[in-house]
Amino acid sequence: MTALEFRALPAGEVELHDARRGLSRSVELEPFEIGVVPITQAGYAQVLGTGGSASLAPAADLSWLDAVMFCNSASVRDGLPPVYLLNEESVAWQTDAGGYRLPTEAEWEYACRAGTTGPQYGPLEHIAWTAADEVDQPQTVGVKQPNAYGLHDTLGNVWEWCWDLLDPARYGNYRVFRGGGFADKRWSVRASTRRGGAPG
Repeated sequence: MTALEFRALPAGEVELHDARRGLSRSVELEPFEIGVVPITQAGYAQVLGTGGSASLAPAADLSWLDAVMFCNSASVRDGLPPVYLLNEESVAWQTDAGGYRLPTEAEWEYACRAGTTGPQYGPLEHIAWTAADEVDQPQTVGVKQPNAYGLHDTLGNVWEWCWDLLDPARYGNYRVFRGGGFADKRWSVRASTRRGGAPG
């Protein structure tokens, strides 16, 4: 798999839940494309021109702003208009730009679930790197089984940043990350689990 390989997903609908407030909402999605695997350390280094890493483990320990800047750098490299306008820690999404971007939270969950309705799209031991595997770092992408859309590592291995704010009333500008990681127990590695962190 290349550093930036994508799968086109059809229009659809996903229901998002907010356990804290006891709310749920349905979101209609337009067709979109999403990476087949998380961006690898090698792919990240290649796009940024830093060289060095040949690792096919996912890029990890990146802030939300790092992820946004990576999207813009990949867009410029591939001759696409950058999606994000950055002004210090303020980021604006140019929705008409055709470059690479982070998925919305609804797009991420729709892509992860791949038509399933349970907490995982298959048995965790077959689809995700979790604490049960007793590994101490992110693992090579694409080794475990994909979901029905052909996407690997949407659950487990590393958490994945989304565009959305977590809960502005409670957490201010914290952004959402989804999917669970290699050190998480199975209750965290679910399609519906959402966490967040400061963008920087």
